[in-house]
Amino acid sequence: MIIGARWSHDVKPLFTHSRSQHHPSPSFPSHENIVDPDARIRMPASRETASFKFNHTMLRIKDPKASLAFYTEVLGMTLLRELNMGDFTLYFLAYEDDNLSPDEKSSSVFARQGVLELTHNHGTEKDPNFQGYASGNSEPGKGFGHIAITVANVEEACARFEKLGVSFKKRLTDGKMRHIAFILDPDGYWIEVVPHTLDLSTKSIQ
Repeated sequence: MIIGARWSHDVKPLFTHSRSQHHPSPSFPSHENIVDPDARIRMPASRETASFKFNHTMLRIKDPKASLAFYTEVLGMTLLRELNMGDFTLYFLAYEDDNLSPDEKSSSVFARQGVLELTHNHGTEKDPNFQGYASGNSEPGKGFGHIAITVANVEEACARFEKLGVSFKKRLTDGKMRHIAFILDPDGYWIEVVPHTLDLSTKSIQ
């Protein structure tokens, strides 16, 4: 990785029609039928859901070389597994706590939490007409917001990102919330950077 090189984030959305034309929204119970919404949070997992875990989030990427360099070299994630599916390739990354062998990393992808799946549709990196994917934070296609990482020292982490030429959406000095930042990956996806312990009380952001 070249220190000081800027990660491109000039991304334009490609959505031209509403997904609802082909995928009608499912029906959910009305909030009026929920007596105590907070009770769902306090209830322990049922026998049927006790084994459920949040495994991964998937992002589509334009250029795997740029994205893998960013997530492994800038953010320090480990590539656990790569699956070439013919016309697209899947890359699974996570923060590695254990010293696992390559086979153990590959086999653990769906048994752990906090995995990032990057999907590359072959050819997008060389297509001059491909304008990139929507980040989810602008119209059309506004909906998805961001992923987040936590760090021991957010000031030191952001100073390092500055030295590496990472693009910022929000620096620590921007706005009222001076303890969080947002950086941009090569496709323009927002990544929130927060300390391990974060006070979200009203007093903390005044």
